[in-house]
Amino acid sequence: MDFSITIIIFGFGIGVLVGMTGMGGGALMTPLLILLFGVSPTTAIGTDILYAAITKTVGGWRHLKIGTVNLGLVFWLAAGSVPAAVFGVQLIAFVQGRIGEERLDSLVYAVLGGTLLMVGIITLARALILARTIQERDDFKLERRHKVAAVIIGATTGFVIGVTSAGSGTVIAVLLIAVFRLTPKHVVGTDVFHAAIVLWAAGIAHFGHGNVDLGLVGNILLGSVPGVMIGTALMGVVRQDAIRIALGVVLILSGFFTVQKGDPLVWPIAALVAGIGFVLILMAPRWYQHYRPARSIAQERRALAAGAGGSGSGPEPGHGPDSDRPPGRIAAPGRDSSTTPGPDTVN
Repeated sequence: MDFSITIIIFGFGIGVLVGMTGMGGGALMTPLLILLFGVSPTTAIGTDILYAAITKTVGGWRHLKIGTVNLGLVFWLAAGSVPAAVFGVQLIAFVQGRIGEERLDSLVYAVLGGTLLMVGIITLARALILARTIQERDDFKLERRHKVAAVIIGATTGFVIGVTSAGSGTVIAVLLIAVFRLTPKHVVGTDVFHAAIVLWAAGIAHFGHGNVDLGLVGNILLGSVPGVMIGTALMGVVRQDAIRIALGVVLILSGFFTVQKGDPLVWPIAALVAGIGFVLILMAPRWYQHYRPARSIAQERRALAAGAGGSGSGPEPGHGPDSDRPPGRIAAPGRDSSTTPGPDTVN
């Protein structure tokens, strides 16, 4: 593709958005390329993923420098997302060989549109509900339950990213808040850094299948790289809830127009599957806490008590913050009981 100032401007705007919120890259650029510039769905997805990998590498590096990346969590997210994303790309290639490009485009329109609708709703939920109902934290000790949750989240979202390019920022960001209760700055930093890893894996896979327009990637990058650097600098200045609400509305509208070009029987199924998967991931921590063995709870209580006794400054038995706490709601060392979450998070 030749030099295009229009695409550069769009790339800059989306780069600023990604830098500030970690959201909106794939979910916005792919439908823009399809609906406004007439790029075929598979090429739009592959091109968007490769450009986003480069853009988020820049953003991830800047977030790493300012200390807003949880590297342990990134590792376990990537352990699930990288193979799942590559599998998603391979699945697209396999289906294309069986049903042909024209039929594949119709299916991709439907799946992408249904996914965008769900991502838009999730984005609105994050802005209007989650930020006001969940106690957040800068860091936490990674235990086995956190690692398992991270791998599952990575695998499910990684597959969606490989197939549609959407979700590397929006969906994972919501889950980082709802499941791990990270503060906004650590959500954005961890999300962007992880997204760079999984997008490189998916982007290389798409490039191998010929789904990337390098000229188009270059045009987008001319705008997006400076945009993401400016957005990162503005992260703490601009009110993000208002941006997320606007982004959610735009994603829903993009999804609505995209599904009009796809198979009318497929997009409701795609949206339903995405919605059910998201709810299951959110509910898994609640079920874990509900069915958690009493022996495990008792062992954790003893470990906390031993740690408090060893420091010489812990509370006396029966008078600490966990003395009257019901099973499954044990405060971590050094954390006040008033900020301990309910059983709906992987504490």
